[in-house]
Amino acid sequence: MGIDGAWTFTPRIYPDNRGSFHEWFRAAEFAADLGYRFELAQANCSLSQRGVIRGIHYTEVPPGQAKYVVCPSGAILDVVIDLRLGSPTYGRWEAVRLDDQTRRAVFISEGLGHAFAALSPQATVMYLCSTPYAPGVEHGVHPLDPALAIAWPQAVEPILSEKDAAAPSLDEARRAGLLPRYRSAASPDAAATGTEPDSAATSEGNARLSDSCQPGSGARPASAQRS
Repeated sequence: MGIDGAWTFTPRIYPDNRGSFHEWFRAAEFAADLGYRFELAQANCSLSQRGVIRGIHYTEVPPGQAKYVVCPSGAILDVVIDLRLGSPTYGRWEAVRLDDQTRRAVFISEGLGHAFAALSPQATVMYLCSTPYAPGVEHGVHPLDPALAIAWPQAVEPILSEKDAAAPSLDEARRAGLLPRYRSAASPDAAATGTEPDSAATSEGNARLSDSCQPGSGARPASAQRS
């Protein structure tokens, strides 16, 4: 993907007369490809009807929370938003369809924002988290913020939780000092909370995890996506 710290993974699916089989996460291969050792602390599962938008959610850094997201049933538009002050792609988003056909997954490192919209009548989303849920360090940005201009599906009226509907805009979160700072995804400290930007060179991911995504405003086209 074109946002440093975000990657997609499309597994090999083995179909037969019984159905199919695939491996949706392997820790050793993940670490070898990305140079990131994912430590599982919590696994979440949500069920959403068509039109539901969940997010934009992120966690203060430290501690931060990385996520590995799949959609085992139905289909969603999964969106990664760069909320890190000083990042070359600050304020940009990228979207990818996750569904029960391709079995594609998205990895979102600490400091990035995450949201998704349910595209099917019902969609089940499961995500592995690197840290447990901690309400005191969880924050949000309004998913319909005009400044972000995320291209959510237009066919149905969006359904938001009260918490997400009351979330601040990106600019309000920035002025409140709630946004993380950018660090290269190759560094052990991927981001740090604060209001002063800190730039660093982006790192190239491993081509084995590349996939096409829908770019947000100013994002690079799919052919130039980082893995």
